[in-house]
Amino acid sequence: MDDIMTEAALKAALTKITGLDVEAMEAARNRQAKLAKPPGSLGRLEELSIQLAGITGKVTSCPMKKRLIVLCADNGVVDEGVSSAPRSVTLAQAINMTKGLTGVGVLCAHYGAELQVVDMGIMAEYDCPEILDRRIAFGTGNIAKEAAMTREMAVKAVMTGIELAGSAFREGAGVLGVGEMGIGNTTTSAAVLSALTGLPSEKLVGRGGGIDDTAFIRKKEIVTDAVARLKPDKDDPLDVLAKVSGFDIAAMTGVFLGAAINRLPVVIDGYISAVAALCAFRLCPAAKDFMIPSHESCEAGYAAAMKELSMRPILMLDMRLGEGSGCPLVFSILDAACAIIKNMASFECAGIDDGYLEDIRKEERYTGGRKS
Repeated sequence: MDDIMTEAALKAALTKITGLDVEAMEAARNRQAKLAKPPGSLGRLEELSIQLAGITGKVTSCPMKKRLIVLCADNGVVDEGVSSAPRSVTLAQAINMTKGLTGVGVLCAHYGAELQVVDMGIMAEYDCPEILDRRIAFGTGNIAKEAAMTREMAVKAVMTGIELAGSAFREGAGVLGVGEMGIGNTTTSAAVLSALTGLPSEKLVGRGGGIDDTAFIRKKEIVTDAVARLKPDKDDPLDVLAKVSGFDIAAMTGVFLGAAINRLPVVIDGYISAVAALCAFRLCPAAKDFMIPSHESCEAGYAAAMKELSMRPILMLDMRLGEGSGCPLVFSILDAACAIIKNMASFECAGIDDGYLEDIRKEERYTGGRKS
């Protein structure tokens, strides 16, 4: 296995990512233009249907089998008191996910999505065969004192994520979601985002699952100090991942890349997922075309990550649970986008003369479902 987990193998894998199918997208735009509705009136649903056409090469791509991959790992920085929850919660919630008892477990069951729970670095022994064991180590180093992991570990985590996406594709998945479980990972996410953007910790560090003022101040200090001391290279995402991230974030980065390699749409969850998506984008800009944001996270750095990706979230629900909880919600919206373009009547089929829309169309105020 190790011979396919090298940096050379990663670079080779990234060459397989190609752009969207422009002919399929144009066919989808033409189909949308013929549907019995005012131009652009279904907004983001139209945009999504066109993006899905570009990803899949098909104007209609329903139904899609859905899989949410949740990457779980512990973070050494928890030793610094940056989280209100003890490290043991990572394992407890990973097990609860397999039983459908967590927020994301309930949502996946409700929307008919598969939930795959993966151990990338849980800091405990356990007996739960439903968790897929891809552990690289028993948690990461404490970024307040040392690098989170070696570069080789970071590459292995990214390649593991790529492999997970590839397995999902081979097992029939048509759309992926990316989630996480790891106490302390809002701290590592803020450190990664600060390293990639140069933004100060004050703009990126939030309270995560809930911490008091003293812990909040300490959390910001740790992020600032870790980035200054470890000096991750903003132009080398692997260096950033190795020095200040977690096994969860690195593997999530790989899932985004693996989705693009296999031409699968992939849904971003909240803050941590968005930071991993940004890492994937920095490693291969073309990977962004396959990403779909879900909800606007309440975490402080989320807006900065979305700005770097030039994306707008679809939902605004004041959510900050993590776990991938936004993904099942958007899976249902993707189904809606597919259903519209596939099943809605055209003007011709509906017996409606659409000549009254000619002046509106000539104004060219609508492009691909989005008002310009």
